[in-house]
Amino acid sequence: MTIQTVYVTLQGDDKISIFSLDSETAGLTHREDFAIAGGPAPFAISSDESNAYVGLRDDFKIASLSVDRATRSLSLEGTVDLESDPCMISVDNNDNFLLSAYYGAGHIAVHGIDDSGKLIQEPIEWISTRHRAHCAITDASNSYTFLPHVDDSNSIYQYKFDSNTGELTPNDPPAIEPPAGDGPRHYVYHPNGEYVYFDNEQGCSVTAYSFDKSSGTLKPIHTVSTLPDGWLGENTCAQIHIHPNGKFLYASNRGHDSIAIFAVDESTGRVESLGQQRTLATPRAFNINPTGDIMLVGGLDDGELATYRLNSDTGMLSHAGTQAVGDQPMWIHIVE
Repeated sequence: MTIQTVYVTLQGDDKISIFSLDSETAGLTHREDFAIAGGPAPFAISSDESNAYVGLRDDFKIASLSVDRATRSLSLEGTVDLESDPCMISVDNNDNFLLSAYYGAGHIAVHGIDDSGKLIQEPIEWISTRHRAHCAITDASNSYTFLPHVDDSNSIYQYKFDSNTGELTPNDPPAIEPPAGDGPRHYVYHPNGEYVYFDNEQGCSVTAYSFDKSSGTLKPIHTVSTLPDGWLGENTCAQIHIHPNGKFLYASNRGHDSIAIFAVDESTGRVESLGQQRTLATPRAFNINPTGDIMLVGGLDDGELATYRLNSDTGMLSHAGTQAVGDQPMWIHIVE
């Protein structure tokens, strides 16, 4: 039996629900709830899984949490105050800094993490960008990061990241201007480090970029729709994830209410659509477990959590069960 732990942030319920996931049976069992006021939404965890962080979008804060290594339970260690609501957070590869993006304010920020795992109150960086910034994650070398902007801002900022100080420096060029109407939102690095994939919120598509690891800059390869041919309803993309084996890519469609599935050519970086798995209403949050055999999808509108078996040979999904989870599931994180 392989038991993994699932954290689901529930912005409408002011809590984080913790589940046990049996990856062999696809069984999902509610374990406990961690109450935290302020509208918990984006969630991140340190590489040693001893500390976690959650953005409180209603209260303009980020909370530092300790993780009990035996039970995976959470405890509040402190909060830092912000000037806006964080829509996405991530921990750098050395667990020394927390990066955050701000949709409303149009900012990117970096906070230091002290020896106990708590965030330091004053940010190292609080940089104004175009509005509707949405995501910041460091690359495998911990030397670069990107900041996509959706809707009319429609850009990807490129930064050099100093892993010793946490400072950000605009790269050359400092920004990429995608085709009008794309709205890049979130991104993932391919495990081989050669490619980066962005889902386009307004464009309802995925764009593959080659990644120059020496300069930290991107170059577009091609763009593929997340929707089936002929579908004309309203839709926006939300999150994007890549399978641990690097062979398959997934993006969520809000409107078509599906998970778009792509095969990845690891030699060229190009992706090919394998179709869509219909799922819950407004699938904002989803994730793949570390062993690559289960996908969990949260339905923002109906407050449910769907479990899918994931075939790591074909990339396809099969529904294993659905259960109520709570009001507004915003983030799903799975650890061993």
